[in-house]
Amino acid sequence: MGVTGPIRVVVAKPGLDGHDRGAKVIARALRDAGMEVIYTGLHQTPEQIVDTAIQEDADAIGLSILSGAHNTLFVRVLELLKERDAEDIKVFGGGIIPEDDIAPLKEKGVAEIFTPGATTTAIVDWVNTHVRQA
Repeated sequence: MGVTGPIRVVVAKPGLDGHDRGAKVIARALRDAGMEVIYTGLHQTPEQIVDTAIQEDADAIGLSILSGAHNTLFVRVLELLKERDAEDIKVFGGGIIPEDDIAPLKEKGVAEIFTPGATTTAIVDWVNTHVRQA
């Protein structure tokens, strides 16, 4: 039995980072592309993000981090999804993430990382191609 309806994405700003313009731009681009987007707002804990994703029956979580805490916060979200038996929710992210940190994050389960300069079109195309594949 396949899932129907638009792709559902939780866009979240974990940790203490207070800059959310990029997250709002991505949320709007995903929405304009026909997806259902739940934006959690600033200063969310990994627990709050995972709770929201499960409650909203999300297909993906998009994390935006500019604070440098990506290695801790991305991994904690993945751990919580595993603990909650929700590993089918794909996690992708973006922000100020050094090139040397991208491969280790992907090895831990982050599906994709978008760095500054990534276009909204590239992100929308990736979500359409990689989230909830037929």
